[in-house]
Amino acid sequence: MASFPAAHERRSRNVTRCCTSRERAQNGDACRVSMTFRSDECGSAIPVGIDVQVESIDSISEVNMDFTMTLYLRHYWKDERLSFPSHTNQSRTFDSRLVKKIWVPDVFFVHSKRSFIHDTTMENIMLRVYPDGNILYSVRVTVTALCSMDFSSFPLDTQNCSLELESYAYNENDLMLYWKNGNDSLRTDEIVLSQFFIEHFHASSGLAFYSSTGWYNRLFINFILRRHIFFFMLQTYFPTMLMVVLSWVSFWIDRRAVPARVSLGITTVLTMSTIITGVSSSMPQVSYVKAVDIYLWTSFLFVFLSVIEYAAVNYCTTLEEMRKMRRGKIPSTFNASQAMAFDGCFHDNDIELTTFPRIAPALTSDPLTAPSPNSDLRLPEGTRLRRQRSVRENVELLVNNSYMIDSYSRLAFPLSYLLFNTVYWSLYC
Repeated sequence: MASFPAAHERRSRNVTRCCTSRERAQNGDACRVSMTFRSDECGSAIPVGIDVQVESIDSISEVNMDFTMTLYLRHYWKDERLSFPSHTNQSRTFDSRLVKKIWVPDVFFVHSKRSFIHDTTMENIMLRVYPDGNILYSVRVTVTALCSMDFSSFPLDTQNCSLELESYAYNENDLMLYWKNGNDSLRTDEIVLSQFFIEHFHASSGLAFYSSTGWYNRLFINFILRRHIFFFMLQTYFPTMLMVVLSWVSFWIDRRAVPARVSLGITTVLTMSTIITGVSSSMPQVSYVKAVDIYLWTSFLFVFLSVIEYAAVNYCTTLEEMRKMRRGKIPSTFNASQAMAFDGCFHDNDIELTTFPRIAPALTSDPLTAPSPNSDLRLPEGTRLRRQRSVRENVELLVNNSYMIDSYSRLAFPLSYLLFNTVYWSLYC
């Protein structure tokens, strides 16, 4: 960056300049050029130093993938045609009216969507000329430029945006842009953003190639933005967590209370759908999956599975009651809907079981592990055998004891969701 003036000096040794002040004095009109052209039309590239002071970052839009910045853009170069004698060596300051009559660098903003020079109450343009011909040209400009953002880790993301400056007409053989003071050429005021924290500002430079016109010097204003996560914790993550936890309440509600458990499951599913729709509407329609999508859709899956869990419990309960009815343990005239008519709960003490024989205590144990009464096998005292159940036997056990599904779900769902959160936050934080 700081090597541009030195390169200019090395190049100018082998190039004959034209229309210098001495040549103008000797040749008069033959070597007189207009002040609106470069001061060295036949010579080497003119070095133009740049420094920038960022006043504010007005907005950052994820939907449009752009940012708006207000800055003071200052140019430094030397034009001997504007030199003047001065005993006090003091500079002279002019406004925008003189700028239109002299040559100034044609710096523009690459990838700019909109930009303008402030004009209240007058155009915010300042021109300062020193006796030796050095010039300071400063403008106050607001520019909206493109920022290609990557939302793979949204909202736990960090964005790297840059504002690029380049000469439009003059390539590196005619005009050489460089940062006047190196990394110190970029200064910023204290900038506070609502959704982002500015981690770092830095300046850099490079070359841009165009097939039809050649190489151009390009300057970069780079700034790294880290998103504030607390806003999204309040608006997205905490409500999602509460909806998932709320869906687990149905595991503690009586499995025969159909209206209570169904209404709770449907409410949590609809609420999760609303949260997902609200987040998607404020984001650009990208073709890849974002971090917030993974969290929301996984949480939605947990809520949906809690509804499916009750469907399985209700189905197993129905099969269990039908088997008992065929075995004669429940009167054929019993109507389960009448028992739930008042409070939505099924009460076992509402069934008349006085005509049924008392079940032997041996039957209350696990039928799959209890020994047969006709078995002649005698085990030595202190010896116990336990046969491992197959998958089919475990499924039949759950079908015959549907309340066990809720018991297992009370532990399995929270542990699974806790494991998911541990993996999610360790990957993206």
